[in-house]
Amino acid sequence: MHPLVERLRGTLLPAVVTPMDSDGVVAYDALSAYAVSLTKHAVGGVAVWAHTGRGLYLSPGDRAKVLETWRSATDVPIVAGVGVPKSSAAETLEQAADATVEMARAAAAGGADAVMVYPLAALGESPDGHAQAVALHERVAAESGLPLVGFYLHGEAGGYPYSPSLIRDLLSLDAMLGVKTATLDRAIGCQDAIWAGRDSGKLLITGEDRMYGPSFMWGADTALVGIASAQVELSSAVLLAWTAGDHAAFLTASDRLDRFAAATFYAPIEGYVQRMLWAAEWEGLVPAAAAHDPYGPGLPLGERELVVRCLEQLHGP
Repeated sequence: MHPLVERLRGTLLPAVVTPMDSDGVVAYDALSAYAVSLTKHAVGGVAVWAHTGRGLYLSPGDRAKVLETWRSATDVPIVAGVGVPKSSAAETLEQAADATVEMARAAAAGGADAVMVYPLAALGESPDGHAQAVALHERVAAESGLPLVGFYLHGEAGGYPYSPSLIRDLLSLDAMLGVKTATLDRAIGCQDAIWAGRDSGKLLITGEDRMYGPSFMWGADTALVGIASAQVELSSAVLLAWTAGDHAAFLTASDRLDRFAAATFYAPIEGYVQRMLWAAEWEGLVPAAAAHDPYGPGLPLGERELVVRCLEQLHGP
């Protein structure tokens, strides 16, 4: 078993935002300050290049510099999301796999401790998709030299349903640390995925921002979530209370987290990145000039007011 399994079990890994201006230029001074501030909280690690950080939209140079900035700011484990960049010309499954492996190599070269493999949606439609998915993860591990986190993503953000048998086969790989579930609002899929890994000894990782508390009740033991890119303490309080067996505190913390999730994770789901940036701005983690998501849907200013009002209520007298 890889030593990162026990180091990360029971911890929170925020899927961090990437501060940018309205044109998509990364604000590196703001990123450095954000990285230092965020990791003052009790986090087990961070996830860069993930969906929340718009990793697949960044240029190779920006991805490298984002990782370098985080590596310089903290000594906690860094998990880098790897997949097919939006700028890639990959048209076939083989080309998509090559692009994923190339990104994983770059993560290793930049000092990442592990990689989280974005699902290739085309594999969900392939008759041999199960075997190809396992082979992809084996190849990423072999060619990057890094341990892996599987990524069951299903919903508006992409991906496809991972069957329980696929999850079990992924978790059987020596290089696999665990599988993250991010099914958005698909409770049955989330339950089946967590239950499939119960006897594996690997990490059962929740990525469920809107089913966060319930996912621990179903068996998740670690969290890698975008909702923790701001308001880390709201997310960590739920996990810590559950781990400690303090069910009264768990219910209270879950209620607070759920209120914040309801104000940030709703249709259009892609808008959650901008809403989390607004929350990070309110918290003082990033300046207003760097709190932009140019890759998401345009959102009315009224949505920002909802986020701010929620935070004021949660943290008011």
